[in-house]
Amino acid sequence: MAELESLRVERTISTTDTDKFREAICSFANDMPNSGQTGYLLIGVDDKTGRPSGLTVSDNLLQQLASYASDGTILPPPALVAYKHTLTSGLGDVAVVEVQPHHLPPVRYKGRICIRVAPRKATANEVDKSDMLPSTTYDVADLWRQLLGFVESFTNPNLKLLLTTILNDPLLAEAYREAPAARQLHHAWLGGLLEHVVSLLTLADRVATHYPMLDRDLLITGVILHDIGKVTELRWETGFEYTLEGTLLGHIQMGVALTEKTIDSLPEFPPKLKTLVLHMILSHHGKLEFGSPKLPMIPEALVLNFLDDLDAKMQAMAGEFDKSIREGKGPDELTGKVWALDQRQLLNTKRWLGEEKE
Repeated sequence: MAELESLRVERTISTTDTDKFREAICSFANDMPNSGQTGYLLIGVDDKTGRPSGLTVSDNLLQQLASYASDGTILPPPALVAYKHTLTSGLGDVAVVEVQPHHLPPVRYKGRICIRVAPRKATANEVDKSDMLPSTTYDVADLWRQLLGFVESFTNPNLKLLLTTILNDPLLAEAYREAPAARQLHHAWLGGLLEHVVSLLTLADRVATHYPMLDRDLLITGVILHDIGKVTELRWETGFEYTLEGTLLGHIQMGVALTEKTIDSLPEFPPKLKTLVLHMILSHHGKLEFGSPKLPMIPEALVLNFLDDLDAKMQAMAGEFDKSIREGKGPDELTGKVWALDQRQLLNTKRWLGEEKE
């Protein structure tokens, strides 16, 4: 269930969107990829998250779905079977419609040929990625303005030029605004990278005023660039996956390469400052066993590592608390074991103390 939609799977929580049901059946019958494989319409499963909706499948619903094979709205008539699948987890039922590829395509619904060229049908209106994938709840344009505002506040002209040069690339800027921060561990949604970075910028700005030894502009530069390799390490067309280059190189190396190439195009950029910026990216995971080829060896790199880790863990906690509520757990129940936090269980203190509304 948790797998994202594919060319052979359509998911929905609606039990009344008959047009969507018939379009999916028509597209599976046409079997545009010529795979020769069964297509599946799953009713009672969220198409973004893969989570069951808790549906109770009735006989009437199954009869309705089965009738699409012979009611004359899809021609030639598709070969399909509809049945109920009861989840062993106790989270309800799923209505499943299995559709076989038709031996005499094209198949039409309301006179239209429906095909699937991605996890959506080609007859549907073009959709935004956020219609298929989880997305940040924040306004992306506002987050981007905040990021650019931090760059504008720099007093170091070389660092300011470096960042404006990178962020003025329209393709890179678009990818930065869209990219998830990770495939699954934290901020794993569209806009997650930008949301994570703006959170870090706010934290870094506060910490920089508290510790006079810190170079604020260098720290902010490290925050903005530390994960910039993820815009090419990951892809997010229909799900969150690693690119081939991302798998072979990783976002740290890819971020260093991008940054170094940009710096080398700026003839007046100080060599010492280049070394410090690259060190910020190389060391931000904090430990060799976590993928950083260097340990943090300057104050700004150490702060970046701690803040990055803090923000990721706090978001992971928030996600687990939300999950517990969805699972119906009470305020006095611990979460399940959290892989990102060393398999420990967590307690939502505000909810336990009654300070957080259900």
